[in-house]
Amino acid sequence: MTRFQPSPRPETTPWDAPDRAEQVLPGIWRVSTPSHGGYVLSDERQAAMPEALRRDDPFYEEDVDYALVLYGFASEFRRLPVPGIALQVENARRSVRCWHPDRWTALIGEEVSIDDSHVVRRRAAYQAIIGQYESVAASGSWADWVPDGKVGCTFRRVTGVDALGFARHEGEPIHGLVDKDRYAARVMPETFESLGAVRVESTAPITKQVATLT
Repeated sequence: MTRFQPSPRPETTPWDAPDRAEQVLPGIWRVSTPSHGGYVLSDERQAAMPEALRRDDPFYEEDVDYALVLYGFASEFRRLPVPGIALQVENARRSVRCWHPDRWTALIGEEVSIDDSHVVRRRAAYQAIIGQYESVAASGSWADWVPDGKVGCTFRRVTGVDALGFARHEGEPIHGLVDKDRYAARVMPETFESLGAVRVESTAPITKQVATLT
């Protein structure tokens, strides 16, 4: 088993200078800043990360990427005298599978299904509406151009989707009015067609006279 060397306390991170830092394993620091936190790896640790799990930089933020470190060095973490550490490692495994399905497949050789990953599910949903106009913003009847009982929606054309399941949009937006109850029942992503929107040709605010539109 590789014996890793301790490393100096990180002085800077992408999230700001650490106000707290703990070396949980040699070369693995858990840091926090006033805004965020995560794991910071030494050069030695970064090089030892499984290629499928390794980021381009040694900073693994605490919301999602932390799981890459816990899973990448799972056997060492499990030996720590920390209550509940086995559960933390198991949760990290599930997190990698759910939020980093492509990394999981590269590491394990197992495809992740739509049912097992938010990312895969979101990616499939956006792939299904490429070329359509997605609802990306909304205004209530407080806006000058939105009548009572309606929601004013801004739509942009979906041209692709990235590996994390986030849509790419291009072109000028279009605007439309949607029944308030239908909008409240939306399941994202929604499109101009799925919401049953009525086109408002002007992109500038208009008066409540649009209430006559059906």
